Amino acid sequence: MSLRYALLAILRVGPLSGYDLQKQFSQSVGHVWHAPDSQIYPELRKMEADGLIEGEEQVRGARGTRRVYHVTAEGDAAYRTWMASPLDYQRVRDPAHLRAAYLENTTPDAARDFLNRHVAYWESELEQFEGELNHIEHLSNPMLVRRLEITPPAEHERTLAYKRFAYEGLAERARGEIAWARRGLKLVDRLEAAG
Repeated sequence: MSLRYALLAILRVGPLSGYDLQKQFSQSVGHVWHAPDSQIYPELRKMEADGLIEGEEQVRGARGTRRVYHVTAEGDAAYRTWMASPLDYQRVRDPAHLRAAYLENTTPDAARDFLNRHVAYWESELEQFEGELNHIEHLSNPMLVRRLEITPPAEHERTLAYKRFAYEGLAERARGEIAWARRGLKLVDRLEAAG
């Protein structure tokens, strides 16, 4: 259900077409909640059927149309209720740590390859998170700029502080995963030397 609240968070900034919503999703919420395009459009239809959003056909070009979505009062109320309710934590499904628990069943080279790939993945993620922190610092993220335009000036620092807080947490997680995998590489070397 979190996908619908992620979509509501974006649409509360202002109406968007499905295409524009997908772009905004991948550039903002997508850092904390992954959803492929194949999930976004069906969820928009469900949200519309549930009265959380309204779709409006708009003329686009000579013969085209596009559907633009707006949050309804019911959708805004549902979003606010979700924000005020306790978070429903999900049990962990972590394929990397699962694999690490059984590295004795592979070769040292395969273990190193796995751990080096883990480092590379999280370094790429860290680069993105640090990029978002830079966008927050310089107000260069278009979605953030739109959000600030509809936010009273007295609340700008609060909005920025929470965005910064979220991305600092993601960056810390990435650094932790990198450090963990590097410790694993040293462990592989030590165990191979002792073996």
